[in-house]
Amino acid sequence: MLDELKEAVFKANQDLPKSGLAILTFGNASGIDRRREIVAIKPSGVPYAELKVEDIILTDLEGKIIEGWLKPSSDLPTHLELYKAFPDIGGVAHAHSSYATMFAQARKDIKCYGTTHADHFASPIPVTRPLTAEEVDGEYEINTGRVIVERFARLDPARIPAVLVAGHGPFTWGETPDEAVRNGIVLEHVAKIAFGTLLLNRRQAGLEAHVLKKHYQRKHGPGATYGQDRSRDKES
Repeated sequence: MLDELKEAVFKANQDLPKSGLAILTFGNASGIDRRREIVAIKPSGVPYAELKVEDIILTDLEGKIIEGWLKPSSDLPTHLELYKAFPDIGGVAHAHSSYATMFAQARKDIKCYGTTHADHFASPIPVTRPLTAEEVDGEYEINTGRVIVERFARLDPARIPAVLVAGHGPFTWGETPDEAVRNGIVLEHVAKIAFGTLLLNRRQAGLEAHVLKKHYQRKHGPGATYGQDRSRDKES
């Protein structure tokens, strides 16, 4: 099972540069085995082209290394805070993708301007508050995770599987490491078209609430109609 987890995390990390979300070593992805409470994550500073499955680090939820000889990603404490606070997620991804990072640096939520956003996220992508000097000088990476959790005090991380850390960049999550990366891909696309929308019309108020609800529910709601009925596969 842990070998499968390492394989999944390795693939997710390879997909970060392949999808254009990360350059050089600017990003990381992780996954968790909930039953064993073991997290797998990319080692710090290892180029994606050189990364091997056996390089993936295993830790417990307190960050103690269980398997591996390299240092884990410096963002590990942030990932751990998210796993502790959001018990239903199975993967986390972080990158400095251009458009999402622009919104993070501008300290602006990504408002829902159209159905592309509404098909995937139930509301605007939130931005955190800036960290204080004390938080940065203290347990910086842990406090990064804490401001994300703080921002989601009244939000559902399942309906909005993404956040912008003010002045930093995006974090995304999902049921698996692969889904966390895919959410990062969608986030970057949504950020790009939101940026273009504001260039064309900076007074754009956003998509009407009833249209947003319709598009999100038809893909993610209890009566979702998007996609194929896989139960037919068993009959044919």
